[in-house]
Amino acid sequence: MESAIPVHLETPRTRHKRVPDDYQPPYPSFVARYKPAVSRVVMAYFGVQYRGAAPVAATEALNEIAGLFAAANGPSHWDRAQYRDQAGYENVVTVAYWDDIARFDAWFAPAREVWTGKQREGIGAFIEVLRPAVARHETLFSSLGRPEGVAVIAEGMSGEVQEHAYWGGMRDRIPLSQTDPMSPGDNPELIRDGARLRVKAHDNLCLIRSGQDWSDTEASERKLYLDDVEPVLREGMDFLRDDGVAIGCYANRYMQVLSADGSISEKSYGQSWWKSLAALERWAESHPTHVRIFGAAMKYLSTLGPAAKLRLYHEVTVAAADEQFFEYLNCHPKTGMLAAVERVGA
Repeated sequence: MESAIPVHLETPRTRHKRVPDDYQPPYPSFVARYKPAVSRVVMAYFGVQYRGAAPVAATEALNEIAGLFAAANGPSHWDRAQYRDQAGYENVVTVAYWDDIARFDAWFAPAREVWTGKQREGIGAFIEVLRPAVARHETLFSSLGRPEGVAVIAEGMSGEVQEHAYWGGMRDRIPLSQTDPMSPGDNPELIRDGARLRVKAHDNLCLIRSGQDWSDTEASERKLYLDDVEPVLREGMDFLRDDGVAIGCYANRYMQVLSADGSISEKSYGQSWWKSLAALERWAESHPTHVRIFGAAMKYLSTLGPAAKLRLYHEVTVAAADEQFFEYLNCHPKTGMLAAVERVGA
């Protein structure tokens, strides 16, 4: 049994874990392990937004960013997903990952100008970037063999870790939590730069990407997941999308992952921005929408036991103010972190 916190990031605790040292989790889970030399990672979301069928400009933009990813200093991994937001807009979001800040910085400035520096007819575009120190970040996987998201760029995976399967495990896996409460800063602010809108958020903004992969399931398990679990998950995701601001969720996207050929895969993930890790924890522990998600998932897993082929994962970051970048061009006011500014300023 390992600690989720890598040895080189362990420090004497001034804030205690939620479980005793001899805690034994009821099932195995694993975390991504980066090379010790990796001090920061980058997760950069490039979104395109439109109504109805995809206009030519959207296809051109997506092809252009894919070309930039393949160029010098591009990301080590990227994937693409789509969803329809609360205002009825289609959004296609490509998220890219780096483990080298210098490489990202060399790549980003020209890419930013391509993405949000020019008008494209009929579409909006946005960039949402976090570049956290690894001490501000954690991952969790239900199984080995298929890393997702930021874990793809890690050196490998851990053995079984202790800090999971209890409320508070998410916080306990973040190395900074050993000494820091990670309390949120002030409200987000809007900065206008010509046609572009930037959001200056605050210290300890929280991002979660939480994914599901049912591509390995056989017919009976797939039916059980899609009939009994996914609708409950979608209900919770829709609540966060439409009404999450009141509980500290600035924005939520429930994404369908796209395959390399652009078709819908048997993978999904929720991606949301939170005022704080504490707000995310409160929703997870006690809100009726997540209590129902948790109950449906536990019933599913207890029915199938070790035979379950569903794969689950997440990545959570609590970012310092200077580790964030949000920029929007021609997007509707409820897009991403624009929704946080709109509600806070209302």
